[in-house]
Amino acid sequence: MTERPFNVLGIQQIAIGGLDKGALTGLWTGLLGVEKVGDYVAESENVDENILRLGSGSHAVEIDLMQPIDPDKSPKVHSPALNHVGLWIDDLAAAVAWLTEQGMRFTPGGIRKGASGYDVCFLHPKGNDESPRSGEGVLIELVQAPSAVIDALSS
Repeated sequence: MTERPFNVLGIQQIAIGGLDKGALTGLWTGLLGVEKVGDYVAESENVDENILRLGSGSHAVEIDLMQPIDPDKSPKVHSPALNHVGLWIDDLAAAVAWLTEQGMRFTPGGIRKGASGYDVCFLHPKGNDESPRSGEGVLIELVQAPSAVIDALSS
């Protein structure tokens, strides 16, 4: 195995799904007091979400509360309830290239803009014959960290 050309810097987000994001928002913003900072809707991703922020600056963690636009369509953002974990990556393109060489399976779509405006891609939770490496049952989002986050979390 060649030397890894990227670093995981920290947790960028956790994404929680349910059939009713109103109930999730009631818990996370109403009872726990986590600040809502945005919304994101994408029919192609079957998602309607509230974006919350825990903490501040480069150390902030995003919490995405998601409900499906259509619960009968995929992706089913409400199942499992802890949908995915997002990780800050210092060089996303290098990470994708290297992980692909290692046999990693990615979800369809490749590198693209995510809900927060950063480039993202996802490790598939299950491997297959062509790409046997995976997130070992967990959907993992790799997120290109902006320079301020790289500087803050690399030191």
